[in-house]
Amino acid sequence: MRPKELVEFLGIIGRLKSTTRHVWAMDGRQESVAEHCWRLAVIALLIADEFPGLDMQKVLKMCLIHDFGEAITGDIPSFFKTKQDEDKEELAIAGLIERLSEGLSESTAKEFAELFAEMAELDTEEAKLFKALDKLEAIISHNESPLDTWLELEHTENQTYGTEEAAHFEYLARLRELIRNDTILKIEEHTQVPCD
Repeated sequence: MRPKELVEFLGIIGRLKSTTRHVWAMDGRQESVAEHCWRLAVIALLIADEFPGLDMQKVLKMCLIHDFGEAITGDIPSFFKTKQDEDKEELAIAGLIERLSEGLSESTAKEFAELFAEMAELDTEEAKLFKALDKLEAIISHNESPLDTWLELEHTENQTYGTEEAAHFEYLARLRELIRNDTILKIEEHTQVPCD
């Protein structure tokens, strides 16, 4: 991997540190895509023992690279994302993989291309686990953010988002239920009318 091309590639994906997501952080600023990817990878690392039959190294790689395309396209919340947006992100990823192949590492480019294909197809247990964790991390982040930053649709969306994906894994189904209860409690606490 040539140093010059490595630094150039890092400059591109480094944009994820300043590419904001819809969700707001606890300190009152919008969260970056890089922050989401980092904590998603930490979750996968922390729960690895719950999935002894899975290739958790692969899951960690998926967590770290899955939003690379957003360094080019920016982030669009899943509930607003169209097929056209998805196609644009796929083209951005293809361009990044081509750049890897030409200037950095053909084997890394091949591995990343295979990982992106696996995440898109969702045929493996690792891809299914990654996808469920991706959704659960987003809900955890929303639960941590001020309620006045939520869109109205998120009051219901945050109670259902990721449920189907989490249900595939018993451990994640329990985690999803805990997160749902946190969402409900947050909404209830915010809507309670103070007594005179």
